[in-house]
Amino acid sequence: MNYENCDFVIFGAKGDLSQRKLIPALYKLDKKKILHKETKIIGVGRAEWSQEKFSKIIKQSLKKFLKENIKKTIWKIFKKRLSFCNLDVNDTKNFLKLKKKLNNNKIIINYFAIPSDSYTKICRGLFKFSLNLKNSRIVLEKPIGNSLKTSRKINKKIGKYFKESQIFRIDHYLGKDTIINLLYFRFANSIFYKYWNNKGIDHVQITIAENIGIEGRSKYFDNTGQMKDMVQNHMLQILSIITMNEPKKIDSNSIRQEKIKILKSLKYIKENEINKKTSIGQYSNGKINNIKVKSYKKEIVDKPNSNTETFVAIRADINNKTWNGVPFYLRTGKRLPKKCSKIVIVFKNTTAKIFKNLSKSMNNKLIIYLEPNEGICLKFINKVPDLNKKCILKKLKMNFTYSENFEKKTIPDPYEKLLLECIIGDQSLFVHIDEVEQSWKWIDNITKIWKKNSKISELYESGTWGPSKSKKIIERDGRKWI
Repeated sequence: MNYENCDFVIFGAKGDLSQRKLIPALYKLDKKKILHKETKIIGVGRAEWSQEKFSKIIKQSLKKFLKENIKKTIWKIFKKRLSFCNLDVNDTKNFLKLKKKLNNNKIIINYFAIPSDSYTKICRGLFKFSLNLKNSRIVLEKPIGNSLKTSRKINKKIGKYFKESQIFRIDHYLGKDTIINLLYFRFANSIFYKYWNNKGIDHVQITIAENIGIEGRSKYFDNTGQMKDMVQNHMLQILSIITMNEPKKIDSNSIRQEKIKILKSLKYIKENEINKKTSIGQYSNGKINNIKVKSYKKEIVDKPNSNTETFVAIRADINNKTWNGVPFYLRTGKRLPKKCSKIVIVFKNTTAKIFKNLSKSMNNKLIIYLEPNEGICLKFINKVPDLNKKCILKKLKMNFTYSENFEKKTIPDPYEKLLLECIIGDQSLFVHIDEVEQSWKWIDNITKIWKKNSKISELYESGTWGPSKSKKIIERDGRKWI
């Protein structure tokens, strides 16, 4: 397939996101012959880098983050695409330098790999030199703002310079094949389609666990926290895809409409429920893989008394006909025992009278592993074969993994997938402004109650599964974390 000619402009080319994710993804797209032969990759930043210096830094980042050897033939092609533009986004007239490096006849993809408080400045600069025309697209990293009010303010200003059809709000979880597959898995398989509702499902658990700390993002993270960094975007997006009704067709508009319906149906947590339905924590000293690690407070040198949460657990409920009565338990945190992202669908026990005494531990479970080892596991009940007339039931499992069933080279990295969708111009895997606003409304309701009640992050030891109160959220309902 021949993809359109486009130029990639990366604002924040010096940053961790650019070097860890974007550059390796673009290299892989080049390796797969997806990038047009005339496509350029232009790094933007305040550094006084020559093209040779920029190329050297890019090669170093590829060696560090690519997870495969750099092929000389690919690097030779890739290096020719690279150039650097010394530009301070705070000074609008500097964007003339960028204009001189671009060909207005191409599609121009501007990736904002910088904090959202600079988005408006970039848009203003692009507008001044007519770099916001129909062939221009902007890619925005989330979260955008830190509340509904600030998000609206930023999005409104961006909307003065770019149409919604040009704006690609990226959430890398939406580029994971396991997430993309949820739509097909749910609606293409009759054995799940019929029972994917409150008649068949007892509850759902979504876990995004990290064993790392703040990894040099202290200023950003301390002003954001785990709730706004992970729940507001990643987890609510996953929740909406799990629970959305069948779209009319598989396109960006139909999928978006169904996701927004779910976000609007999320029950607001009341003030008298806040301690029963939410838990926040902050990691203290401990061990990860038998290596001692510092507490959050020691990592935040300039704010040793910071109360910013590094762990969140929430019980969410959806107020609609399909999901009434089904609790959704979300938990995410840093410095947990291992890196693990998964969705656990726990089905109700059988209504067959002969098995009416089955314990809750015998529920069928569907576990969707998002990372590190993508796959699906179905846990079911089977009779143990023997000569004894007594029926002994045992839980068994069937496993499917992407790595065993598909060639590794065919499984794209999320950023590969999403950057390709930017080239194509398909917004299906991106987040619409209405989704952003609905997510912020639900999050703001919780954070305002926390602030009003001076909710303090409970300390939890690094290397454990979070604060003790997080267990009570689910145990209070007679369930436990999987």
